Amino acid sequence: MHFNLSRLIQSPPSDPDSLLFLPGGLFLHPDETFFPNFLSVIPAKTRFGRCVSKTVRFGGRRGGLFLSVSLSDGNEGYVRESGDDLGQNGNKGSVEEEEAVVFEKEKGSGAMNTTKHLWSGAVAAMVSRTFVAPLERLKLEYIVRGEQKNLFELIKTIAESQGLRGFWKGNFVNILRTAPFKAINFYAYDTYRNHLVKLSGNEESTNFERFLAGAAAGITATLLCLPMDTIRTKMVAPGGEALGGVIGVFHHMVQTEGFFSLYKGLLPSIVSMAPSGAVFYGVYDILKSAYLHSPEGRERLRHMKQEGDKLNALEQMELGTIRTLLYGAIAGCCSEAATYPFEVVRRHLQMQVRANKLSAVATCAKIVEQGGVPALYAGLIPSLLQVLPSAAISYFVYEFMKILLKVESS
Repeated sequence: MHFNLSRLIQSPPSDPDSLLFLPGGLFLHPDETFFPNFLSVIPAKTRFGRCVSKTVRFGGRRGGLFLSVSLSDGNEGYVRESGDDLGQNGNKGSVEEEEAVVFEKEKGSGAMNTTKHLWSGAVAAMVSRTFVAPLERLKLEYIVRGEQKNLFELIKTIAESQGLRGFWKGNFVNILRTAPFKAINFYAYDTYRNHLVKLSGNEESTNFERFLAGAAAGITATLLCLPMDTIRTKMVAPGGEALGGVIGVFHHMVQTEGFFSLYKGLLPSIVSMAPSGAVFYGVYDILKSAYLHSPEGRERLRHMKQEGDKLNALEQMELGTIRTLLYGAIAGCCSEAATYPFEVVRRHLQMQVRANKLSAVATCAKIVEQGGVPALYAGLIPSLLQVLPSAAISYFVYEFMKILLKVESS
């Protein structure tokens, strides 16, 4: 009955706005089950942008149930009907009725929730990247400059030549790049995953949906944020200091190589970020789901439901502090190890000038020719050391900020 009712409501009328004034109802058999949440299938706006308020009324009679849905537009809030219901012959009869009213969200609440969601990801990136900036700097030294010194010698060289601030060189630009990147990435993943769940009709995401949503989120963030990543790579490369910061590097690249030079390495970036996002978000969600379905996880959720508002933000985290950090670190390491060669190729492509530009395949072949297959993993150790705390902190801060800002699930 629920399926047929949903189809009936979703059927478009001949007049686009006639839905606003559609009278009548349905008689239901008393044995049928009625789900009030079927109102979610009714669009909140008509195709002409007019807002719709929805009210469902159903009353019990000896012969069955009479169900009516009223829709109206124009005013915020909700519609409340009064009066008697009609029997099957059109006669008025006294009925016991129950109302389920759907309140329309205040105008702009969806945009506000999206903003808070994006800020959660942005703050997570700011905190995590600042914390691991020295390790990020070491990784770039190995990849971009082809540094051959061991880790401790490189640390000593940077400290002697640039001081302590040298380890945070380029961190501001890194935050400008990673904050919007992570904000879009986290938000896109949650959005894609929720839409896939709705399309499939499942109560929970499947592993395939998690990996697919993660890959799509990685591609989306890459397309929007690659130019800033290219500028940062250029800044830390030899001679980058003389170009004069973010604006200087931007002008130099656009004037000498054209605007699309900012998208150097786009193909390997997409090829890298699709599996990276799939593994990063997929692994974390799989670990989280496994825990929440375990006896310990179900007990934690039951306790959280009982305590309600008595719990602080840290206590409201479904995985708790330690598990959130641990699962984030595991997801980050799996993602980094699986896609690191793509990262190396992408960085080398970003460093090329137009006169000596090679394709991604040719660049990869050149790297292997000069340093062998291990060259594709140059800087992996400091990269993993960076990813462990970065991914852990990133997921922890993200989950914490969503609770603190009261981000609603889509």
